[in-house]
Amino acid sequence: MKKVLLFLFVFICFFNVLKAQESTASKQISTFAMDAPQLKTTKIIWLYLPKNYATSNKKYPVIYLHDGQNLFDSKTSYSGEWNIDEKLDSLNAQVIAVGIEHGNEKRIEELSPFKNEKYGGGNADNYLEFIVKTLKPRIDKLYRTKTNASQTTIMGSSLGGLVSYYALLKYPDVFGKAGVFSPAFWFNPEIFELTKKTKKLKSKIYFLYGDSEVENMVPNIKKMKHLIAEKRCECLILSKETMVPGGKHNEKLWRDGFVKAFLWLEN
Repeated sequence: MKKVLLFLFVFICFFNVLKAQESTASKQISTFAMDAPQLKTTKIIWLYLPKNYATSNKKYPVIYLHDGQNLFDSKTSYSGEWNIDEKLDSLNAQVIAVGIEHGNEKRIEELSPFKNEKYGGGNADNYLEFIVKTLKPRIDKLYRTKTNASQTTIMGSSLGGLVSYYALLKYPDVFGKAGVFSPAFWFNPEIFELTKKTKKLKSKIYFLYGDSEVENMVPNIKKMKHLIAEKRCECLILSKETMVPGGKHNEKLWRDGFVKAFLWLEN
């Protein structure tokens, strides 16, 4: 009897492990690997196509998202996925979404524009060059996309929020919109001075953050919004912020806030 119970216990544990490893990505998701010469590595790319893509001849706007491991599949996510494919399916969203694998131990390096004295980093220029000069041309060639900046969004959280905002400053003719979630402006305070030096900022920006994140999150967002406002006419509603009471720096905050950000940016 003990052997039977032990067998059942081992079987259940094994089954649960297998179940935990099952992919949760929808049928709309495919993946491929591609060379990233600017980063001297290979990147896994997640691709979401809308349900009617195969039966349509229309072109679609594109969202580029960082930390691809956490977007579509619990099997690859670190601490819970964003469920972006299911959310876009439920909205019948007419958009292509491209998730870019983060560099694991090189994530900080890839997603930070400037070197931090304590943590290093500062290779975002090469990372963005990969997106703009290697990945985007491939996506535009192989899929029916709307290629202009007004139809191209970049989105991410934490360092991904930082680099998404930086992308607007560096490539305003490529990215016309950004979802900037819990941006790690503290990591590279140089971003404030760069914003001051920017003559015009026409991009549409959605800020999402919680009031229970790092202590300087709220004042940094307020500071950046003030700098951005100085670059715009008050008649243009091109920025929006959502502060979530009790919101913490985690996947839940970003997952729960994705739909509102997407709908506002796409309108």
